Amino acid sequence: MRWGLLTIALMLGHPAMAQDWRDDAPGRMHRIVPGDLPPPFAQRSSSNSPRVVPRPAGASLRVPEGFAVSLYASGLSRPRILRVAPNGDVFVAESGAGRIRVLRPGGGEAIFAAGLSQPFGLAFWPPGPAPRFLYAATPNTVLRFPYAAGDMRARGPAETVVAQIAPTEFHHWTRDVAFDATGRTMYVSVGSASNVAEGMPALPVPAIASLEARVGLGAAWGDEEWRAMVIAFDPDGGNRRGFATGIRNCVGLAVHPRAGDVWCATNERDGLGDNLPPDYVTRVTPGGFYGWPWFYIGAHPDPRHAGARPELAAKVTLPDVLIQAHSAPLGMAFYDGSGAAAFPAEYQGDAFVALHGSWNRDIRTGTKLVRVKLRGDVPDGGYSDFLTGFVIDDARVWGRPVGVAVAKDGALLVSEDGNGTIWRIAPTGK
Repeated sequence: MRWGLLTIALMLGHPAMAQDWRDDAPGRMHRIVPGDLPPPFAQRSSSNSPRVVPRPAGASLRVPEGFAVSLYASGLSRPRILRVAPNGDVFVAESGAGRIRVLRPGGGEAIFAAGLSQPFGLAFWPPGPAPRFLYAATPNTVLRFPYAAGDMRARGPAETVVAQIAPTEFHHWTRDVAFDATGRTMYVSVGSASNVAEGMPALPVPAIASLEARVGLGAAWGDEEWRAMVIAFDPDGGNRRGFATGIRNCVGLAVHPRAGDVWCATNERDGLGDNLPPDYVTRVTPGGFYGWPWFYIGAHPDPRHAGARPELAAKVTLPDVLIQAHSAPLGMAFYDGSGAAAFPAEYQGDAFVALHGSWNRDIRTGTKLVRVKLRGDVPDGGYSDFLTGFVIDDARVWGRPVGVAVAKDGALLVSEDGNGTIWRIAPTGK
């Protein structure tokens, strides 16, 4: 059978959506717009989990010209989110071992806290040069440890700030945590308890109105209540309120250092085909509704909830930057580095996002670090490859990027949880 160009275009969407790991290269630009999206089920839904293998001899990572990448740490147990303390110590959530490790630049390391249940998000409070607590988010709690500059071990037991983030903790278990610049608001990201709220029963209109008045526009219920959203709290865990809803899985949460905008790096839903729907990185609008589970990327209806909640279609907030479907964006950080290893001035304020790679695409994508360029603190909708080289072939990878942080000397640190390493990227001076 001969396929016409129009038929192929409808199946694949825009060519940018059909790219895969073989097209990756530092500096390569990507731009996906809502008009590029193919129809649902244009391709079958694939199951293609990556097989993680040890780093092959001679394997190297690639960064743009003028930068160099080197191994910073190894032998870690599923290192996920990274945070850098004001004094330069690097805090690592080792989700696999249930602990938080501290790495001191120039040498020295210690276990800050252990015996935790899958720690992920970390944040210092209050913002500024002298934090008094380190916050840590687990699948259903937010804890905080007393902290003073230079501490490599917690100086006291953890205090439970939020005892139950949501009614359930299964399925998407990562919880990131961040504070606004004033330190008065704590944000916690919570992924959905399912792919697309399968089997969610109908609720009468009064019940929906009551739920949305309490949680936020487009709030789901049952196991999904207080999930698929960003929740705001006071720093002591009180005054819970919905900040934004309909975000299927905001894994990486960050606050822009200049503009103060809250951002999410979001894993969108599975099962609609190789190139649908795009994942995304976006500023999160207070009170915004991003569509899940009824709609995706604006008012595109999910056929698995056909005809449900039509009144919400016009209220869906469109994300800022669409990422190739099934890339699985996780950690993110805004570049604000200074020091001997500072990046050129053009990088200031830009976002770096770790793409972990997903199981739901026939030919692998993601598994790299990308740069989202901002102009006047506003994204222009595109992104570019920055760190590539973790993929060996269609079946195997030797690293899966997760966390991103700016070191005190201005270098960029990237964790990967496949082989438990952290990598350092710095200018070469050329």
